[in-house]
Amino acid sequence: MQKVKFTELMLSSEMQRAIDEMGFTEASQIQSGAIPLIMEGKDVIGQAQTGTGKTAAFGIPMIEMLDAHVNEIEAVVLCPTRELALQVSNEIKKLAKYHKGMRVLAVYGGESMQNQIHDLRRGVHIVVGTPGRILDHLERKTMNLTKVKMVVLDEADEMLNMGFRDDIETILQKMPTTRQTILFSATMPKAILDIVHNYQEDPSLVKVTKTELTSANIEQGYFETVNAEKARIIHALIDTQNLKSAVVFCNTKRRVDELVATLQAEGLASEGLHGDLSQAQRNRVMLAFRNGKLKVLVATDVAARGIDVENLDAVFNYDLPHDPEYYVHRIGRTGRAGNMGKAFSFVTGRNEYRQLREIENYAKIKVDKLLPPSAKERSRLHVEKLFEKAYLSVVHDDLVKYEELVEDFCKEGFKPKQFAAALIKLSLPVIKEIKPVREEKAPRRSFGNRANSGYNKSDRKPERKKFGKSYR
Repeated sequence: MQKVKFTELMLSSEMQRAIDEMGFTEASQIQSGAIPLIMEGKDVIGQAQTGTGKTAAFGIPMIEMLDAHVNEIEAVVLCPTRELALQVSNEIKKLAKYHKGMRVLAVYGGESMQNQIHDLRRGVHIVVGTPGRILDHLERKTMNLTKVKMVVLDEADEMLNMGFRDDIETILQKMPTTRQTILFSATMPKAILDIVHNYQEDPSLVKVTKTELTSANIEQGYFETVNAEKARIIHALIDTQNLKSAVVFCNTKRRVDELVATLQAEGLASEGLHGDLSQAQRNRVMLAFRNGKLKVLVATDVAARGIDVENLDAVFNYDLPHDPEYYVHRIGRTGRAGNMGKAFSFVTGRNEYRQLREIENYAKIKVDKLLPPSAKERSRLHVEKLFEKAYLSVVHDDLVKYEELVEDFCKEGFKPKQFAAALIKLSLPVIKEIKPVREEKAPRRSFGNRANSGYNKSDRKPERKKFGKSYR
């Protein structure tokens, strides 16, 4: 799919000015394909994952096609989570900055219903919200969708996974049948195709192909290990790779809570994100992560929808996703805007080894086997950091009263060298070697097209590859 510049899309001067201020010049592949089709009034299916610029792909034509002089809800965007609804509404507000009078409102649970009702009464053109809260407004008759010209189902697969299908269909039935229906989804299960059949008319498909899904800016590797060692490997990699921020994906809410407790016990600033948290808790966790107060955010796939953190250093697949497309969706959160990112996965047992091979075949990539950092390597790095701090303290701090303490200690018959050694020992953490997994012959690859998989007989035993400068 050929990319185009925004100046080639025949946009209004107001929109072009907003796009210029946001620093965008070239449209992404999903934007290049979707914007012209939506501007023509066609129903569109967009298949793309987070990080491809799909909000602008529907937000730009939506704003261009609406009339700010009409004091009615003209467009609705349905999102699976509160975080995504807020993120999408903020993005649309930036795009609509110079469209005088265009009003955008995010509605979702956990926030004041009365405040939302007040804003709706004042007049809104674009509503971005979760199905549950929009349905609440419809039942209260505080929202009227009879003038809607366009509806967007964003992350449609996740909304269906979360059980919103009945709510979505109820909402769609409250809108005119002449509306334009746009659907974006990372995957295309049967339930999505049912909605396409029932609620879209001759839709055009815009798809970011598999070869476009994996970023060249993401180094990918996996560790063959046991569950008990995963948290220690995460901690080791954060130390040796100097990772400032990382998202760890788990398949269940219980696993999220267990891992957070383990990482916190390891001394890592970590918090979890899943569906059982209140909106206030979710806001607190995300604010702390964005502000750099947390190094690690542990999340389920559903809770992570809508998370958009700049300069994310790494993604960990604590549990491999059951669907290969979700792997691509997860790791797409790192390695953005020209920055290098890293994606680490854990493999435990033959079933997960097969899952990994399915991911490789699907995304047409090779995920290399890695060795965890050794205890010696981690200890050396801690010593270097301690010596650096000590050097800076000697150069910049007034240490006279501390030198007196050294002299007092030496009066007991000890030498300064012994005192320094004791303090270093007390300052450094005790680092244990990560237990190796017994080598096993890789399971026979009976699935997929072996000719196109990039493997040969010499690949039976995965190569141990160095990952970055810190590996030995």
